[in-house]
Amino acid sequence: MTPPSASPDPTNVAVGQRLRRLREQQGLSLSALARAAGIGKATLSGLENGTRNPTLETLYAITAQLDVPLAALLTDPAGRQAPAFIPGAAVRGTLLEVFTDPGVTSELYRLEVHPGRTQTSPAHPRGVTEHLTVYAGTLRTGPADDPREVHAGEHFSWVSDVPHVYAAIGGEIVLAALLIRYPRVR
Repeated sequence: MTPPSASPDPTNVAVGQRLRRLREQQGLSLSALARAAGIGKATLSGLENGTRNPTLETLYAITAQLDVPLAALLTDPAGRQAPAFIPGAAVRGTLLEVFTDPGVTSELYRLEVHPGRTQTSPAHPRGVTEHLTVYAGTLRTGPADDPREVHAGEHFSWVSDVPHVYAAIGGEIVLAALLIRYPRVR
């Protein structure tokens, strides 16, 4: 959390404004969204006010409840990205591009997965898929109840509407590209 005397980070403020707008558009109270996402009301309030640093796990929990892609929080209406990277327990993700096609929105990320920790990502909305290509290292990834080892030069895809994991195997940082595809609800 940013100390009270420090000015909030402009990126966090922008993400928070987008988050509040989406929550209010869906008619959800702060308490209702916090409860549904499994996070504290104070955490959600801090995110909306730009005084808390967002993590991948928290943002994914929130966007799953709002039924929007993560890019809805990370890009402005002109499509510019917010943070240089978003940290998680083990993953540092950088949003590279958002593709909007009829029926699907896709987000392309560059991932660094740091050894020594496992990151469990919450379930995405129904029908969301992840497509991962490892460029360096070995990664244990996929559905939490059936993860796979993916080595440099290999690709793995899974339906990510269930909790899923990322863990570097061995002592080196894993470098990968991740494409997340969100089908549009009509």
